[in-house]
Amino acid sequence: MAAGAQEEEKLQTFLQWLLVNKVELRSCEIKYCSQNKGFGLFSSGDVSDDGVVLAVPLDLAITPMRVLQDPLVGPDCRAMLEEGEVDDRFLMILFLVVERLRENNSSWKPYLDMLPTTFGNPLWFTDDELLELEGTTLYRATQLQKKTLRSLFENKVKSLVRKLLALDGNTEREATFEDFLWANSVFWSRALNIPFPRSYVFPTFQEDNGCHSAIDDTSCEGGVSVNGSSGENLKIQVSEGQVNGAPSSSSQEDTVWVEGLVPGIDFCNHDLKAMATWEVDGTGLVTGSPCSMYLLSAERSLFSIGKEISISYGNKGNEELLYLYGFVMENNPDDYLMVHYPIEAIQSAPFSEAKLQLLQAQKAEMRHLLPKTLLNKGFFQAGSSSSNNGETEKPDLRKASNFSWSGQRSAPSYIDKLVFPDDLLTALRTISIQEDQLFKVSSLLEELVGSDEERQPTDSEVRTAVWEACGDSGAFQLLVDILQTKMADLEEGTGTEENDIELLENAKDVGTMNQKEVFEQKGNSNEVMKPMGRNRWSSIVYRRGQKEMTRLFLREAEHALQLSSSEGN
Repeated sequence: MAAGAQEEEKLQTFLQWLLVNKVELRSCEIKYCSQNKGFGLFSSGDVSDDGVVLAVPLDLAITPMRVLQDPLVGPDCRAMLEEGEVDDRFLMILFLVVERLRENNSSWKPYLDMLPTTFGNPLWFTDDELLELEGTTLYRATQLQKKTLRSLFENKVKSLVRKLLALDGNTEREATFEDFLWANSVFWSRALNIPFPRSYVFPTFQEDNGCHSAIDDTSCEGGVSVNGSSGENLKIQVSEGQVNGAPSSSSQEDTVWVEGLVPGIDFCNHDLKAMATWEVDGTGLVTGSPCSMYLLSAERSLFSIGKEISISYGNKGNEELLYLYGFVMENNPDDYLMVHYPIEAIQSAPFSEAKLQLLQAQKAEMRHLLPKTLLNKGFFQAGSSSSNNGETEKPDLRKASNFSWSGQRSAPSYIDKLVFPDDLLTALRTISIQEDQLFKVSSLLEELVGSDEERQPTDSEVRTAVWEACGDSGAFQLLVDILQTKMADLEEGTGTEENDIELLENAKDVGTMNQKEVFEQKGNSNEVMKPMGRNRWSSIVYRRGQKEMTRLFLREAEHALQLSSSEGN
């Protein structure tokens, strides 16, 4: 059977499965997009007055509650959960592996057959493809994560899957690492944090709206511990009934947030300009179906037939998009650069114990994300044209009145142009502090506390004392060193930013040429240019963005260092 016919057969089987499970495709249809995107959701007609284009019963969602209710594996999974062998996420991933291997015996087969068999995240890269990320944060993170997952598979997943498959009389089928990797990628790329009506999760309230769940209620202070035990297995947060920042239809009762997969909804792809948002209808007042999730059109007047219905996955940089979802966005306005100073480096530095105590007293973090939008208000205002909806994320700048106790250190003239958050500069000042400056900080804090032995300086007071003693020059010098090292690592791994730009331009050219044109451009040689693979293209887009942001933030840091030195700060 041809590939296209196979996809169509899977789709028709899935549509019948959705119909049987009371899913309503009101103004949309599911269609195959491409090999890279898989299936997507598209408009099929005018949207009704209520704006609902798709409604899915929450009973169809794969959640920890649903796994525990499963007639075959539910009791054993409940025991695993109570004994601490699994947590809620691992429980769902384990369930996906088992259902995939049950094949025709699984009631989830029509849904699982619609899911991708491979993914574009770095965990699926070949060794050569992974080298395209060398020097980036993702390169090392992927290596560590794959090692962790393989260890988890060998030491726990294989035996648990074997145990659960035996319940179905299947004692011969063995899970492979690829099965586990597939389930892990399905969960992380498709799961939503669902605001379930409390009455769905806790059956005490079932009589009012006909929702179903097998979870028992326990303490709700700060969170819910499901199924008793130590309270560390299945934790879900409790908050007021708010969905996407607006009141949901179940706003009269508490909402319980649970991660899960929602067949149908999860075929919506990501776009910065989302065509729809998803909501939860706890009472049925919106959809006519109690305890359901629905897609709400955001642009009813522009909802033309055949247009893809997208949602927003959130304001995510390319690092997160590639790592979790397997795709990137060119010129992503939400991109960011991570700046990290390893704790091991502090521990081997002079006065490490005093520095670590100061860092703790100031509640300073060692890892910081610098959004690209910070550059819009810097010394050079780089990237202002790509700001997100005209909104600029402002750094957490210090107030001039907090700068000096002695009056000897004036507020910097450059404070309004600094793109670096004070949380980052606080950590860098402390790491770069010198011996005489440490004594000055101690003296200032002793003077502040005075004879009150029980009085402890606040984190804000400690930060002010550190700035009074150190100024900014040491912090900016350290930041320049960190960014220069980061750029050197990036370029040593995969070349310069200019080289990446050229590769991407050539990839676009190749993508628009037919085979004859490509062959002619190669001078009638036997070497034929091929379109760049998705994984390599995504890697180059991501790393090129990292190099660009490193270059721009480095320029800001160097200028700030020059100004701070000239002003004696």
